[in-house]
Amino acid sequence: MTRFIHDKFAKDYLEELLKDYGEVKASEKVSGEIKEIDVLFTPAKQQSSNIQILGLLGRFAEQPAIIEPYRNPASTDEICDCILKLLEIKALLRREAKANKTKLQDLEIPKLWVLTPTISETRLSSFGTMQKAGWLSGVHFLPDALRTAIVVIHQLPQTPETLWLRLLGRGNVQSQAIIELQALPLDHPYQKQTLELVYNLRENLRVNQELEADDRELIMRLEPLYQRDREQAVQSGEQRLVIRQLNRRIGEIDTSLIERIQGLSIEQLENLGEALLDFSSVADLETWLNQQSI
Repeated sequence: MTRFIHDKFAKDYLEELLKDYGEVKASEKVSGEIKEIDVLFTPAKQQSSNIQILGLLGRFAEQPAIIEPYRNPASTDEICDCILKLLEIKALLRREAKANKTKLQDLEIPKLWVLTPTISETRLSSFGTMQKAGWLSGVHFLPDALRTAIVVIHQLPQTPETLWLRLLGRGNVQSQAIIELQALPLDHPYQKQTLELVYNLRENLRVNQELEADDRELIMRLEPLYQRDREQAVQSGEQRLVIRQLNRRIGEIDTSLIERIQGLSIEQLENLGEALLDFSSVADLETWLNQQSI
């Protein structure tokens, strides 16, 4: 089922984003009937302020956290199961503290964040959820003793702060987040890795014969982005190869010429790769580039 493909993507994605800020355990088993926590996160003792780059997700990771992402709207039973996992983890921590003759601090107990694309108002009311001052719309807190919030991804405002959570949404919400991801600066620390995970998701979905409408739409929306990025990767590889060959042939070339070479198309780069065999000086390269109107 495609749900398992999306589950693996969500776990891999959250682990990639959070691994620089603490210990991430995916599919962590807990006692009882061998339940699995999707993502159990423990922040590093020396926390980096860079975690703010993850926006709302970064706020979740300021303290120990259990993150349970759902591709389909989380049911009442599924949310209750998540709460049970939290309580079992809390009981385990209490036993460990007692064995070590220490007092379990409140900040050591994880908070549970249940991520669901949508949810009915009736279901939220049944858990007694409330909004808290200082938190974005879409984050619904259960009573404090339960240390739990239900995060309704499609209710989150469309801002940079929510981007990393909206990528786990569905349909138009996820598609818009992917567009925003692609538009991030190329030197953004999480753009490249996240796009690769999204492309892996696309490939895993493509081989599945029983796709939902959302998945078919996701594949179609990703196709031009995937092709463009692959073409850019080929072009970048060609540029590096040609520049390396030029340096060997005519000596180190300066930055201005490198920038002109980087403006060449793939076809022009291939032509330059052939022409440089006849070059004997930088002047030959400049003449060739002038002929290309670059």
